[in-house]
Amino acid sequence: MRLWHISLIEHLPRQQLLGQHRECCALRGKGWGKRHATVNYVFSYDPLMLYQYHMAVIKEMKRRGYHVDKLWLDPKYRGKLLGYTAYETSGKVLDKYQEHDERYLQECVANLKKKGVEIEGITSCFL
Repeated sequence: MRLWHISLIEHLPRQQLLGQHRECCALRGKGWGKRHATVNYVFSYDPLMLYQYHMAVIKEMKRRGYHVDKLWLDPKYRGKLLGYTAYETSGKVLDKYQEHDERYLQECVANLKKKGVEIEGITSCFL
């Protein structure tokens, strides 16, 4: 489980992009609040942050011609098992997770490199 650094989404290969969509679906559904070392930080934020991140993934998927179930476009949709269930929300949504900093970007790039994926042109999230 991992949410790739937000600036990598448009550079992810097909397998990682589609995997990211599945990860977001799982976290928005029954996985919300279930602890996992790599994504625990997500639960410290308003659930709308995850929705916003997921929409960035979906936007990239659509740009590449993939079809996404339109149900996921509704922030209250939580998957087939939960249906439409509103999260408790504070409405405080940031542009990105604070954990998605320069260090995390480099960690993600290194992780992709171990998988044999080279990401060209990514040197800093502050470009």
